[in-house]
Amino acid sequence: MTDVTDTFHLTVQHPRPGLAVATVVGEVDMHTALTLHSEALEIIQRGHPRLVLDLTQVGFCDSAGLSALIRLWHAAQAAGGLLSLAAVPDRLMRMLSMTGVDALLPVHATSAEAVAAMSADQPTGADVHGADVHGSVTSSSTGGGHRELTESEPAAFDNAQRQEASQAGNVVQG
Repeated sequence: MTDVTDTFHLTVQHPRPGLAVATVVGEVDMHTALTLHSEALEIIQRGHPRLVLDLTQVGFCDSAGLSALIRLWHAAQAAGGLLSLAAVPDRLMRMLSMTGVDALLPVHATSAEAVAAMSADQPTGADVHGADVHGSVTSSSTGGGHRELTESEPAAFDNAQRQEASQAGNVVQG
């Protein structure tokens, strides 16, 4: 029998205003995906709509984890930002490719490359919400201590996103 662990944590750094890098440690599965989603959503809602998830230390990601990534992409888009992935493990990269999600989520070899790409797209200075916030935070939890979300993400694509997804060969239902 396989040992299943639901220990999971994020370490968050803010290299530039409005931009956060969250290093994900542990498995992202049905036991931890909600925690990933709620903690990353909180980062976005606190004025860091440009979010890089560094997946270097993720050993496993299942469909619940993939769903959390897609919902985070929607939340970042709704906040006027962007979600990028860095150091995606091979197995997860295959899942992203097979599902077509790699056409929506920018994937970078390292978090430094992702930060550079996002920084090129956004001018320096104050945060997009007017606050200039720097620093880092660490949050740890296990699968049993999930928080409820306070805001819901948009459930549907807008017309431009629908057209982009259709051109990428993805099936999008409204």
